Amino acid sequence: MTRLTLLALIYFTIGFPLCDCRPNSDVKYVNEKTFEETAEEIAGYTDVALKIIKLAVDGKAQNRSYERLANFTDTIGNRVSGSKNLDLAISCMYNALKEDGLENVHLEPVEIPHWVRGEESAVMLEPRNHTLAILGLGSSVGTPKEGITAEALVVHSFDELHKRAKEANGKIVVYNQLFVSYGETVQYRAFGASEAAKLGAVASLIRSITPFSINSPHTGWQDYQPGVPHIPTACITVEDAEMMARMALRGKKIVIHLQMGAKTYPDADSFNTVAEIIGSKYPDQVVLISGHLDSWDVGQGAMDDGGGALISWEVLSLLKDLGLRPKRTLRMVLWTAEEQGGIGANQYYQLHKVNISNFDLVMESDLGTFSPLGIQFTGNNESKAIMKEVMKLLKPINATGLVNHGEGTDINMWMQAGVPGASLNVDVSRYFWFHHSDGDTMTVQNAVQMNLCSAVWAVVSYVVADLEEMLPR
Repeated sequence: MTRLTLLALIYFTIGFPLCDCRPNSDVKYVNEKTFEETAEEIAGYTDVALKIIKLAVDGKAQNRSYERLANFTDTIGNRVSGSKNLDLAISCMYNALKEDGLENVHLEPVEIPHWVRGEESAVMLEPRNHTLAILGLGSSVGTPKEGITAEALVVHSFDELHKRAKEANGKIVVYNQLFVSYGETVQYRAFGASEAAKLGAVASLIRSITPFSINSPHTGWQDYQPGVPHIPTACITVEDAEMMARMALRGKKIVIHLQMGAKTYPDADSFNTVAEIIGSKYPDQVVLISGHLDSWDVGQGAMDDGGGALISWEVLSLLKDLGLRPKRTLRMVLWTAEEQGGIGANQYYQLHKVNISNFDLVMESDLGTFSPLGIQFTGNNESKAIMKEVMKLLKPINATGLVNHGEGTDINMWMQAGVPGASLNVDVSRYFWFHHSDGDTMTVQNAVQMNLCSAVWAVVSYVVADLEEMLPR
């Protein structure tokens, strides 16, 4: 079956509700109870929380999220935006959610970028012959068919590049920036090509955005700046970047031959994948849990973000197993094209923001499913105080932490609009070792840690969805 036929079949046989066209009456933003009354209400969930934890960690659901993830990633592999693998992943996930007996399982259409890596290679020709391990960056243009051969200019920062601007024309700029933090260092991946192109460079090679490497390049999306020539750009390994920096320091001339077959095609059809447990008392009000189903085109996408997607599914399974139906609707959304800038989530927001007053809490897991510490949370002081009480229910697994600033590309727009938001807070010490690389496989995942993450995700989302009043905002 062709890709177009598959998508057409899904469209005409399933259909997809595009927005919540239900009234948003009776929504409360200010807690009418005293804080003491709310804390007492939350404490009343101690036994229910323990049942969820035991089922996830020690009961019949033990290792289920891990086993589902292993089957999913081993069968489908990586799932880059616009690929047949992503189509297959969405179709398989839809069928699995239906088979699990979840409610309102449907797909919502999205137009997403379609960039294909193609064949790529890089060889250092001088001062010695050496093959460089590279991964082209998303949205990069390709080289001419014959490739590009040019001298390298090695710099350690944008400041150094600008100071040596006269040397950049006709060169391949090699960035050997140190890893400070992902948020700070990723600017070189995002803007390195355009900054080099402004000065006449013919290509750019960027040290992978990672604190640890075993000669592993890491890919990711990059952004061409308006009005600036588009030049080919790729990430190289930490080891090769440091080697060329040492060579340059010794005054050696470095010549590189680069070939990249990258192409960008017209936007492709895709879907966000949705399943629910419909609320018993306030079905129009929603607690949203999520992860993203797409990945990069290397590794298996098990960590980023297969784990986050699968523990979100596991929440619904755990509650169904226990016969728990919260007062509000618990909605799982598995986003598409997160890696290209949250494309699926942004289109979802545009469709559903008309009912923003009905969204109680939005949650996203996208920093791995390692040992959980608690959650990161964005909300006002009243809602933070309530969430702190909720986190006490996770004392049996020592995951009670509540820290500021919920984060996630797919939920940022909701939080910016005032909806409380939460992200899973885990031990991320190894996350960027494997991020966007061939190392992102099931070997990174740990069944016990996924059980614990599932328990945290389920307790928090269920209790908030079942409280009598919505979180204050």
